Amino acid sequence: MKNYAKLATRMIVVWFIFVLSASALHLFENNSNRIGIAVGIASLTPIVVFFLGFAASENFRRFALSLNPAILTSAHVWRMIGFIFVLLEAHGILPAIFALPAGYGDMAIGATASFVAWQLANPVHRNSFILWQALGIADLVIAVTLGTTAGLISPQGPSTAPMTMLPLSLIPTFLVPLFVIFHSICILQARSWKAAPESIHQTMSPA
Repeated sequence: MKNYAKLATRMIVVWFIFVLSASALHLFENNSNRIGIAVGIASLTPIVVFFLGFAASENFRRFALSLNPAILTSAHVWRMIGFIFVLLEAHGILPAIFALPAGYGDMAIGATASFVAWQLANPVHRNSFILWQALGIADLVIAVTLGTTAGLISPQGPSTAPMTMLPLSLIPTFLVPLFVIFHSICILQARSWKAAPESIHQTMSPA
């Protein structure tokens, strides 16, 4: 397990350095009113690699499912940075059709992450935990979809081109796939939980 922990850490670091370097070299930059295919590939690659590894290697699967779901969930507190999208929209830098749903959605997930991590990450609240994780993925999918299609929906509005340049480019190319993977691991873990009997729930509840 320790070997997989080191491997996973190294892969995350290497991926961050890669997307940071690619962004610095303007490889993701797209001046048209949409998020380009390069950003899309960068976003999907880590997710595809994770699921291929999860399906192909039993040891990697055990490692992923052994991770602490509370810690993985609490990492989503970082999504409070979604306020940046709202702020940039207010200054006319990002289109509202993308920035407002993405910004407020991320802030909602970030604001509730700590509560979900420490109160719902257990078999007693299995369904609520899975639902929150699914909503977190849906928020990311909607944000990416709107970022890609904003130019078609509102061609006269501000461009989403800033999302393809540093520092914003690190959000779709690094943070989005990382958060999708964290959500996915938590859902896969929770699906194996057996709902705790009501008597256990009552015992766990404070008097």
